Amino acid sequence: YGTGAIMAVPAHDDRDFEFAQKFDMPIVPVIDTGDEDLPTTSIDKGILINSDFLNGLTVEEAKKKMIEYVEEKNLGSAKVNYKLRDWVFSRQRYWGEPIPMIYCEEHGWVAEKEENLPIKLPDVESYEVTDDGESPLSKIDEFVNTTCPICGKPAKRETDTMPQWAGSSWYYLRYTDPNNNEDLASKESLDYYTPVDWYNGGMEHTTLHLLYSRFWHKFLYDIGKVPTKEPYQKRTSHGMILGEDHQKMSKSRGNVVNPDDIVRDYGADTLRCYEMFIGDFRSTAPWSDEGVKGCRKYLERVFNLYDLVEDGDSYTKEIEILINQTIKKVSDDYESLKYNTAIASLMSLLNEMRNIGKITKKDFKTYLILLDPVAPHLTEELWEEIGFEGELNEASWPTYDESKLEYDSIELPVQVNGKVRATIKIAKDANQEEAVTSAENDQNIQKNIDGKEIFKVIYVPGKILNLLVK
Repeated sequence: YGTGAIMAVPAHDDRDFEFAQKFDMPIVPVIDTGDEDLPTTSIDKGILINSDFLNGLTVEEAKKKMIEYVEEKNLGSAKVNYKLRDWVFSRQRYWGEPIPMIYCEEHGWVAEKEENLPIKLPDVESYEVTDDGESPLSKIDEFVNTTCPICGKPAKRETDTMPQWAGSSWYYLRYTDPNNNEDLASKESLDYYTPVDWYNGGMEHTTLHLLYSRFWHKFLYDIGKVPTKEPYQKRTSHGMILGEDHQKMSKSRGNVVNPDDIVRDYGADTLRCYEMFIGDFRSTAPWSDEGVKGCRKYLERVFNLYDLVEDGDSYTKEIEILINQTIKKVSDDYESLKYNTAIASLMSLLNEMRNIGKITKKDFKTYLILLDPVAPHLTEELWEEIGFEGELNEASWPTYDESKLEYDSIELPVQVNGKVRATIKIAKDANQEEAVTSAENDQNIQKNIDGKEIFKVIYVPGKILNLLVK
């Protein structure tokens, strides 16, 4: 079990179940889920079977009964394990929130008086750690030397500061009311703004920052300072962009990409476009200079669309359905952080627009709005150049027509004895007889079935037609 290779629970562990099946080992279930939709290895709910005195109990009841049994037999006792451990909350450095504690020879460690808070960092010439490893603050007498809040005798101030986790664990609360000099934030502001709707951060902060900020927030909730138990309604983490060598970017490896250089050589819109197109928002992806050039070429082709624009306040008939499909796809993808597939859809639409050789002003207007979050400088310039009213960033987001999301006809591949010989255009709801008739009228199909007998037809509507001949 310690190796992680096998847990020895073949009925209720996914890896063990697969292992036992492969080698035809006995599998004895101890939980009957009573639900065909649940996987065989499910253990969250169900009734205990093959379990002696636990038979007939629910999973939750069985857990309690097991503990009772162990305690009755003096084999052990119940214990709750917490993953949150003691937090080392001090740093030997200048930067950071001072810890408001004072040491008095008579009273020991004493908290600073509330009216003296916050303690502010003194102006210093050097921020470096001292030779003995102490905080730079320890050498500043006017900061260190103070008086005891209880007896007023000479005392020493704590010179360690709080870690960066301190400020980053609650700053979002202060954002709700940053100019409040009486409290962390007003009740009205906290009631209105919290919890945070959506908190996004780096993948490297997913565990610790989320853990600490929730801990901090729950403490503030317990003492009545915030109105919600949880700090965020939604938390996402973005992936990391690696160097072209597929390693984490670092100066020592020499694989760092300076965004200023990309902006200088290709423009800010190209950088934005590439970073959104490089991959799924949550996934790690390597940098590629060729990919940057590809995005630059794409934006140049968008700029050249201007030359294809003609007057017209309706969508071009040939691409009307594709435009509606693209509006839906891009809108949904932006909302779900799938920027790469949204841009891919816009690229496909661009290709179709260029293929037909002309587009209406409405086609162009919709395209610019959809692309605007990706390349705002380019789209805003084209918007003004073409003479659209107002500013693009103030334009309403386009909506799609549900009735124009599917084509009335489809391109259907036709096989003869398993090999594709032609593609025919038929109604999307065509039956087998209509599909075969259309295929037989195609010249390429006629060549391959001429003088032969069709003895079997395999037809998958909307997918493929296969004619078996002899």
